[in-house]
Amino acid sequence: MNLQPALHSKFTAFKNVPSTRATRRVTAMSGHGRFFVGGNWKCNGTADSVAELVKDLNAGSIPSHVDVVVAPTFIHLDYVKHNLSAPYKVSAQDCWTGKGGAFTGEISAEMLKDIGIDWVILGHSERRALCAESNEIVGIKVEYALNQGLNVIACIGETLQERESGEMFNILNAQLSAIAAVVTDWTKVVVAYEPVWAIGTGVVATPAQAQEVHAYVRKWIVDNVGADVAAKLRILYGGSVNDANCEELATELDVDGFLVGGASLKGSSFVKICNANKAPAKA
Repeated sequence: MNLQPALHSKFTAFKNVPSTRATRRVTAMSGHGRFFVGGNWKCNGTADSVAELVKDLNAGSIPSHVDVVVAPTFIHLDYVKHNLSAPYKVSAQDCWTGKGGAFTGEISAEMLKDIGIDWVILGHSERRALCAESNEIVGIKVEYALNQGLNVIACIGETLQERESGEMFNILNAQLSAIAAVVTDWTKVVVAYEPVWAIGTGVVATPAQAQEVHAYVRKWIVDNVGADVAAKLRILYGGSVNDANCEELATELDVDGFLVGGASLKGSSFVKICNANKAPAKA
């Protein structure tokens, strides 16, 4: 389903930047030294388990230089919003392409803003695969969410087949192009790289693999958007991140944080991941 064919013409001119492990950060850590950790609870949680998780998170200590956003299910958004303490912020896991109406089962950006939600995850690989969300649809969602005042965690990533066939950077280029075509204020966007082959599988990209792709994304933004944006853009790694591997991944120069799945459902583990980055900025 192509909801906006004209969107294609917006991003066909973007460059497919060659991969380079040598590409380094334009400046020190983006976001003025602020690490970013997102917790995606996916389709998990009962009233009791969510209340217990919120209690555990509130008991944890989050470093002052770390931004933390958690994304419960739609039905738990209001509870989490009103019971989770600062510095935690709350995100939705998705939203519709436009204003509400006859779209059974969908949630609009306006509805999220109405209950005080400021973040939304868009383009997650599970949405792309299970709900057939194309790059065009993801772009439309990103544009509409931003226009309604939401901050966006925009997800990109390749499958194992795409990586092994040598198509990885072509796939990432197309995904980034659809997002970049509609963003006018990059301070409202965080990009999450999630290799599909590492999501929920227990297989984790090595720190070197994560850095290679994060450096590619940074260079892509330099060449297609601008060096200033690239310097400040936070690029997250998502893919079986847990409290055992987070510290090593966090040492990579272009890894500005994590988008965490299963490990975000255990308060103590998630808090440890939030503490993975020991310093306010990387040299």
